[in-house]
Amino acid sequence: MDTTTLTLVALTVVIAFGIGGLFGATVWRRQRTKKLQGKFGPEYEHIVNEWGDKREAEHELAARLEHVNALDICPLSAEEIESFVSEWWETQAEFVDEPLTAVQKADRLIAKVMRAKGYPVEDFEQGAADISVSYPDLVMDYRGLHLIAIKRQGEIVVTEEMRKAMLHGRALFENLVCSKEVEEVAEKEKVS
Repeated sequence: MDTTTLTLVALTVVIAFGIGGLFGATVWRRQRTKKLQGKFGPEYEHIVNEWGDKREAEHELAARLEHVNALDICPLSAEEIESFVSEWWETQAEFVDEPLTAVQKADRLIAKVMRAKGYPVEDFEQGAADISVSYPDLVMDYRGLHLIAIKRQGEIVVTEEMRKAMLHGRALFENLVCSKEVEEVAEKEKVS
């Protein structure tokens, strides 16, 4: 073989590897996207819209997964569950007379449960990001609850918004505590 032929063969091999690598990277990105969409559900779209760049948003979601996997998330003890559920029922009962105060208490109680499970809660946005890994369908509602909870007395908040926030907060609360255990404690309280 002469040098021209060798050069053409080498160039063809390099191009073939380049195309194969590009195809492989494309397939990998599509699989990663599907995996992240499946894991994060509506939160995936929220983050893509918020970041405005799909690649950066996916990097953020992958970083969330990595961060939460490094945390020592643990189940609650039976005593903690009972205490938290009791506190939740008191908070819900308070809603009738003081809806905003009840929403604020619910927000603090959810943070307390998260802390007890091992989530860092000093920064709300980080906490919401961490929650999005395990509860992607509930994180938007958690953000809504928190936005209402940080309003001050005198700011206008429609009671219906607060009622919805409490319902959404309850869904997250039950999932954090474990809804089966919440039902058991609720049954105990009915008997008492």
